[in-house]
Amino acid sequence: MQSLKQFTSSVAPLNRANIDTDAIIPKQFLKSIKRTGFEDFLFYEWRYLLDQSTADLLVPNPDFVLNRPEYRDARILLAQDNFGCGSSREHAPWALSDYGFRVIIAPSFADIFYNNCFKNGILPIVLAPEKASHLFTLSEQTLSEQTISEQTALTLEVDLEKQCISSSQLDSAITFEIEPNRKEALLLGLDDIDQTLQLKSKIENFEQAYQAKYPWLFLSAGARV
Repeated sequence: MQSLKQFTSSVAPLNRANIDTDAIIPKQFLKSIKRTGFEDFLFYEWRYLLDQSTADLLVPNPDFVLNRPEYRDARILLAQDNFGCGSSREHAPWALSDYGFRVIIAPSFADIFYNNCFKNGILPIVLAPEKASHLFTLSEQTLSEQTISEQTALTLEVDLEKQCISSSQLDSAITFEIEPNRKEALLLGLDDIDQTLQLKSKIENFEQAYQAKYPWLFLSAGARV
């Protein structure tokens, strides 16, 4: 898993609450258990217009945020309350990660989705509603201050080590909380298996000591008779 320490990107503001995992990646695309290949299906029903004359032809919805030119390179997603609610499908963070998102900022997340983000190298940042609202406002102001032909999105710098969000357009950095073990895993790029393997020597020592203390538990069925 790729580590995340400092991350700078433009921000895509998805100003909706209660975005569920079926909206993030619809059920018809859950046929694969690989972690890749889901990029094109992220926010499928919002992102595309279906050409009724040809069911297989997908036309980008020009009104959807990720299809707007100023947000196409955004790798930080800004959303509203209860992001990732609904089913527990891990395909949701897979699709977000496959698209390129490394950071998601929202006032709250569904618990299972929140946990799955860390398992897939995504940093979900919980901000107080007023702070998240300020970022939405700042995102709008950033575009309004530019000419239409030269519009660029708000850019944020996320420093996981310092646990803060900064920008030239912010008066001061915004701090956020994260559990120490989750922080360490992202900083080092460790998934659950990697974290377990860090304890390999301790696990082996325990197994050896346990087998020495209770040797009869490790006899084959024939030897016990």
